[in-house]
Amino acid sequence: MLTAAVNLLRLLLIARTLARYDALFPLEQLGVAPGIMMLVRLISRRSVPGRPGERLAAACTALGPTFIKLGQALSVRSDLVGEEIAADLSALQDQLPPFPSAQATAILEDEFGVPLERLFDHFETESIAAASIAQVHFATTTDGREVAVKILRPGVTERLARDIDLMLWVARLVERAHPPFRRLKPVEVVRTFQETVRLEMDLRMEAAAAAELAANFEGDPDLHVPAVDWERTSRQVLTTERVVGIRIDEVEELVDAGLDPRDIIERSAEVFFYQVFRDGFFHADMHPGNMFVAPDGGLMPVDFGIMGRLDRKTRNYLADLLLAFLKRDYRRVAEVHFQAGYVPAHQRREAFMQAARSIGEPVFGKPLEQISLARLLAQLFQITEQFEMETQPQLLLLQKTMLVAEGVSRKLDPSVNMWVLSEPLIEQWMRENRGPEARLRDAAETALVQLERLPALLDRLDQAGRMIEEGGIRLHPDTVESLRAPERSPWPVALAGAAIGAALVAAIVAIVG
Repeated sequence: MLTAAVNLLRLLLIARTLARYDALFPLEQLGVAPGIMMLVRLISRRSVPGRPGERLAAACTALGPTFIKLGQALSVRSDLVGEEIAADLSALQDQLPPFPSAQATAILEDEFGVPLERLFDHFETESIAAASIAQVHFATTTDGREVAVKILRPGVTERLARDIDLMLWVARLVERAHPPFRRLKPVEVVRTFQETVRLEMDLRMEAAAAAELAANFEGDPDLHVPAVDWERTSRQVLTTERVVGIRIDEVEELVDAGLDPRDIIERSAEVFFYQVFRDGFFHADMHPGNMFVAPDGGLMPVDFGIMGRLDRKTRNYLADLLLAFLKRDYRRVAEVHFQAGYVPAHQRREAFMQAARSIGEPVFGKPLEQISLARLLAQLFQITEQFEMETQPQLLLLQKTMLVAEGVSRKLDPSVNMWVLSEPLIEQWMRENRGPEARLRDAAETALVQLERLPALLDRLDQAGRMIEEGGIRLHPDTVESLRAPERSPWPVALAGAAIGAALVAAIVAIVG
């Protein structure tokens, strides 16, 4: 009871802030305490200029770290908040005043148990970037390396945990009081947000993400990931190689440095493609402040707190989908969704094909350089309710990343479409991963998995047989007789055949591959 009262009081304080920015509409639309929300609006509402999404972004900034992160998370959920509000929230700047350098020094010494001078020869007291979760200082290590040191804000972990508990309370309230909103899965949305933030609260996880991305692009001159200094990295501190380059959106500086914007777009398209389709692991926070260009034109990303993953099934779906849209084959677009299981089988393929055409034709009716696959995906996700498609959070995150990449590409050279540059890569990937040999390889992998499970299955059958003999399970007399007479039972033959078949397929693949 006390917890509910505390949550209600905190909700009222949040509602008051939202009302002051004329951004109370999310709580009103969700039907959270309607009487109280109406009272808050009457008492606290101010007339604030701007679109609803802009006002909501301003309110999130005023509410602090958790709500800045929540706004950024909702910027990829156009299915929940609408495309316009999502676009406005994507511009939400994750910037806050820095915390004092004395606190930063104290955290460093506490984390590593040594004085600051044992870690760094020089540590710049003034931060070069301060966000809602952490801030960054430049430093020089005791062995002379130039590094960037990211330090969590004091108390931010506790504050985020407290705010997310409130969000879960509100989400459960909404699901109980308003069944129609259950389709939007508010509790699941908050849980996903909670997991994302939990990972961001441990900078060792970000270090691991950077190391994985670096390993994926080892030896590739188009992408250089800053090396992690593991000796100076902990839960609250991340130390990496210092990146020196030009921001990818500083077009004039890039040209003055002798770099070709079109070449940078081509490299960006290839790097994006390899992250998504080859590796299924991509940088999901690629705003211009997180991407720099080296003197040789190579790309240098920073800030690996938000990463996306796509399993093989999702990558296959995405490749099939994008290629079908690029070829304006809407029947294939529909087939891709039904084959992936994203659309229930009882839905009509012709209706889905018609819906896909209604989305694709306006997009492809534009000049080539204006075609936006990110917008196309966003509109596709908006028809989820009509066709009972379940939300795919990993694809929403990818769509947001694509939107940012398109924006940067157009700033570099408005006459170039980066996705058209990617089409040959997609087609090659399709041949290698969706052709006959790839399907044979997938069948072999599936068969080997089943073969690995065979001993466990035989053990269960043996246990079941013993239980039957001991009277623990009663079966029809004919079934009991067949189990007692293995020479008349097809099961051993079938199991042996499956094992031999799996081994044969694996051998063929090994020889062919």
